[in-house]
Amino acid sequence: MSNISLDFLNMIKEQSVAASRKEEIHSFSSLSDMIAVIDTETNWHDEVMSIGLAVADAENFKCIDKRYYVFEPECLIGGIYSNVLEYRGTKGIYSERGRAMREIIAFLRERNITKLMAYNAKFDCSHLPELGDFEWYDIMRLAAYRQYNHAIPDDAQCCKTGRLKINYGVEPIMRMLSGEKNYREIHNAIYDAVDELRIVELLGHSLEKYDCAKIN
Repeated sequence: MSNISLDFLNMIKEQSVAASRKEEIHSFSSLSDMIAVIDTETNWHDEVMSIGLAVADAENFKCIDKRYYVFEPECLIGGIYSNVLEYRGTKGIYSERGRAMREIIAFLRERNITKLMAYNAKFDCSHLPELGDFEWYDIMRLAAYRQYNHAIPDDAQCCKTGRLKINYGVEPIMRMLSGEKNYREIHNAIYDAVDELRIVELLGHSLEKYDCAKIN
């Protein structure tokens, strides 16, 4: 085959690769309206020992990506939920916290994610100062209120504001919304992040509705 033919084939190949990369970049930009739900578990010293991220399209809140990190040496101290760090064979990325957080920030930035959600978000936000530049929203601020949660029974005890007086944690709220009476929170960061994302999906509100749930 002549050099001209080879040059032509290489040119076509390079154009194809360039087009593929352009399409990949476009796919990220077209999904710029994405959010991440975050959950953490802490050790006996109240240090984060694991973090789970469930990434979703902000239109329908369907999970489209996940990340799970386990921090060393924090996990070696142990905690109340250490026994489920590798629940059902789930393997996290074991890493020193600084490196893990840098990777998480890069992961979020690459996907143009600026909004983070969590259940009782003040806890997770206060334990993750590295993510302080992101916007944090508390799922509980909608899930625990009658005016936002259609599944709260008529006979439930609520404050005048509409907030449940008791039983507004992840477990009872998930049972209300899903109808799964035997649901149990795993207390594994990635499993719980996915479940908390499901609460957002089941509540059925647009992302704009969470403006009142912004905590920073």
